[in-house]
Amino acid sequence: MLNRFAFLGAVVAGLVLTITVAWAGVEDWNDANIRWMPYQEGLAAAKKNHRPICLIFYTTWCPHCANYAKVFSNPEVVKKAKSFVMIRLDKDKNQELSKQYKPDGEYIPRTFFLSSAGVLDESLTEERPQYKYFYSESDPASLLAGMDRALNKLR
Repeated sequence: MLNRFAFLGAVVAGLVLTITVAWAGVEDWNDANIRWMPYQEGLAAAKKNHRPICLIFYTTWCPHCANYAKVFSNPEVVKKAKSFVMIRLDKDKNQELSKQYKPDGEYIPRTFFLSSAGVLDESLTEERPQYKYFYSESDPASLLAGMDRALNKLR
């Protein structure tokens, strides 16, 4: 009986550790090198500086979001992000805004490209029939290609 409890305790401890590690990484969006702005401030900065917007919805509990956050540590992504006003919003804390940006659903993470006037360009997506605003959570090339398409169209 003691062995069963020890085994169950080890399993639970392992699950807690796994969940904790996944959650801990979700907040590392490379804030030191990417200037993330609040929504309203970002819209104003985009309009003033005539820069397109990269808008991302995520949550703190989403393992895909935790993985996607790591893409923003890639040096090429950091460099390209300087051409955008970068806005990152927790979907759970910004439910009304999330509902405004759901052309193909409210899944997470979602990445949108908006004009400097704050208008969503629904044509700037990944090339797939579903989850069009979901960029690879492990390959920076996916996001970089999306950023390039946005810059070519929105500048």
